[in-house]
Amino acid sequence: MKTPSRQGFTLFQLIVVLALLAILFGMLLPLIAKARLAAAKASASNNLKQIALACHNYHDVNTSFPPGNDANNFSAEARLLPYIEQGVVYQQIDLKKPMTDPANAAARITHIALFLSPRDPLRVPEGTLGATNYLFNAGSQPALAGNDGIFYQDSKTKIQDITDGTSNTFLAGETLRGDGSTKAITVQRQHVLLGKDALKNVQEETGVDDFKANKHIAGDRCASWMDGRFLQGTFTGTLLPNDAQPDLSCGGLGGVSALRSLEEDVVIAMCDGSVRSVKTKKVTKEMWKALCTRNGGEAVMIDF
Repeated sequence: MKTPSRQGFTLFQLIVVLALLAILFGMLLPLIAKARLAAAKASASNNLKQIALACHNYHDVNTSFPPGNDANNFSAEARLLPYIEQGVVYQQIDLKKPMTDPANAAARITHIALFLSPRDPLRVPEGTLGATNYLFNAGSQPALAGNDGIFYQDSKTKIQDITDGTSNTFLAGETLRGDGSTKAITVQRQHVLLGKDALKNVQEETGVDDFKANKHIAGDRCASWMDGRFLQGTFTGTLLPNDAQPDLSCGGLGGVSALRSLEEDVVIAMCDGSVRSVKTKKVTKEMWKALCTRNGGEAVMIDF
């Protein structure tokens, strides 16, 4: 009896099957990418939610929010450590010595996952400073000192000081970290660094020509969560989110800055503990200033 032969795929059929698989794979890729972006945004939002909750717990104990920057240049994040289950790291810090003192070296290189946004793909190598993606709102004016936000120089802002309302004033927001480059490649990663004297005459456009000329460029934005200075732990809402103009730091005492992301929105935490996504194309300067100030009396009308 003759054994029947098994019919295999013809070359044409194989090509058709592979083509169909390629089409299906091509259709799935955008869905997978979209799901990853959504997951990263949810994680970034949760980080800010935990940071906002820690601020309120700190306030309950100390009757005010932590200072944005103090005389030894410690950040609000440094003081929030006991409230985010990082008490061991907090015990390694000597707040009576400068932030850069060797006594604080071990804590400075500690990487804390809560302070890093998954929406920023820039890797933080081990053994380097513990970086952050979250900056605290100092206000709408260039200088950290005496600003009109929540976390300015030596601030001790109380909830009752926020007369604009905690749901109308933002607390902290995500931004992209610098990549260490000293060449002006993109405002998303590099900024202009001038001396502290430049703060006296700083304008919104200050630093634009320097960036175009590739002068005084720094790429260390958010290099250390322990550092409360301008563009390290604090920022001023002097530029719109994802602004085309470069950030400018005047010796860490203040300057002009924006929150930055690779998407069309930035995630911010409000002073009432809520977290919102701000569509950068929908925000005007008036709206942004209203969000940044604690007692400006402006009406906040942003379609979050």
